[in-house]
Amino acid sequence: MFWADELAASVDGPQVVNDSKTPSGTVHVGSLRGPVILDVIVRALRDRGVPTTLLYGVDDLDPMDAQALLTPDAVEREMGRPLSQVPDPAGDCHASYARHFAGIFIDTFAGLGIHPDRYYWMSDIYPTGRMDGFIRTALERTGIVRDIYLRVSNVQRAEGWLPVHVICPACGKVGTTIARDWDGETVAYACEPDYVTWARGCGASGRISPFGGTAKLPWNLEWAAQWSLFGVTIEPCGKDLATAGGSRDRSDTLAREVFEREPPINVPYEFLNIGGRKMSTSKGRGAAAHRMAEAVPPETLRLLFLRPRPNQAIEFDPEGTDAIPRLFDELDRLAAVTAGREVKGELPPHPDRIFALTEVDPSLDHSASAAAFRPAFSHLALLAQIPGVDVRARAATEKGSPLTEREEAIVDERLRAARAWLDAYAPADAVLSVRTDGVPSLAASLPADQRAFLGALATAAEGLGGASGDAWQAAIFEAARLAAIPAGRAFAAVYAAFLDRTNGPRAGWLLAGLDPGFVVARLRAAATVPGTEDGAGAGTGGDAGAGGTS
Repeated sequence: MFWADELAASVDGPQVVNDSKTPSGTVHVGSLRGPVILDVIVRALRDRGVPTTLLYGVDDLDPMDAQALLTPDAVEREMGRPLSQVPDPAGDCHASYARHFAGIFIDTFAGLGIHPDRYYWMSDIYPTGRMDGFIRTALERTGIVRDIYLRVSNVQRAEGWLPVHVICPACGKVGTTIARDWDGETVAYACEPDYVTWARGCGASGRISPFGGTAKLPWNLEWAAQWSLFGVTIEPCGKDLATAGGSRDRSDTLAREVFEREPPINVPYEFLNIGGRKMSTSKGRGAAAHRMAEAVPPETLRLLFLRPRPNQAIEFDPEGTDAIPRLFDELDRLAAVTAGREVKGELPPHPDRIFALTEVDPSLDHSASAAAFRPAFSHLALLAQIPGVDVRARAATEKGSPLTEREEAIVDERLRAARAWLDAYAPADAVLSVRTDGVPSLAASLPADQRAFLGALATAAEGLGGASGDAWQAAIFEAARLAAIPAGRAFAAVYAAFLDRTNGPRAGWLLAGLDPGFVVARLRAAATVPGTEDGAGAGTGGDAGAGGTS
């Protein structure tokens, strides 16, 4: 049974699934793992008929602590203020820094098929008084809170410390204040200049009621309070929060011993790493979620997070690699096996369930969707770079029949993604330019054996008009056999004749994407240009393999 179905089978009664995010900067693509996992859990629950509510929140009263993302003149002023009160760095497109970055992130959800039943912003909730009861309880049980911090996480709080952060009425900062002396209605506060290293308090002090939005709970207490406020029953969290003695352990214990409720089921999930490094929102490190969503269609992006179980790390480096094309290939394999076609190689457990969960619309007929023709992403990336190619028509030729409306949409979507990949992430050898202005200089210097091969391929090409990439690939191997040259030198000669270099995408698919008359004419021209006779030529210094890197 797929892991989310196992979870759904283990619970009773209505469920509330929740997650939240602190919008401290541009949200990286790894942060989408949580929302996708939530969505998969919700789908599994609803597939079993379990009444389920999905919530997503923004912890925008947390203090601004990402100095690297502020302009130099704003650091002194904004560091330590609630994110909801920091101005939008892009001007006036959003009401605050928090609304700007959280909004950009949340805007990716619908395209991925993630539709929370309700969003909440903590800056909206505190002023309503809905958190006041939890603040009062925490203050009245300060001793228990202090003991939990020490017992669970070995964190010693100073004598007189209170579990509340006052928003300084003088400077508006929340990350620089200390609260003491709870008298049942007010606390004494001080905005300390040197309380933290990353922000400077203004030095103001006084007494204030901590209710109605003038103060907030420390994050672990706020998290535990949210579970009671919203009735949360399931809340996954990242590995960094789920370590022994870490934030989740603290919040679980605070929920039980301070707010007297059982914490929600946890589904801890691992990071998505780029180049072996965890991405960071506050440090601006990692591919932005909204940019990746532009370059990778939603089903394929969902697959990135669905292939492994949540407790397995994901290594993904989109820049300068074929990681994105391989992701498309994996989706195509899952679609094929779901449609009942034979697939070579190892597949993840429950491939048909994974494919169904990649779909943006859970109501689709997944079997029919899986049966749709899907041209290889690498091939479309190749066609996208060849002027004058009617990609839809080429795809229909490869399919062997007209494309359906759904298949046309798949082709168009993948073509957009291929262009975005070529523009932002593709390795250099995937980016090509077919030379149409005569025989390239590298081809003009080919030795006799490679020119003989090109002549043999030109003869075969006369009967290959409209043939598939596989047919062209087979023709290249056969022409190499007839010319008695190694396959590597044969492919290098093809690249030299059309790209003026010795490597490139799969040669058969390159030729299949070009006008057949142009291919024959170029092969004949390159075969008859006087070359060298030293036997070196293109391809001796490298390995063209079986005809390409894509």
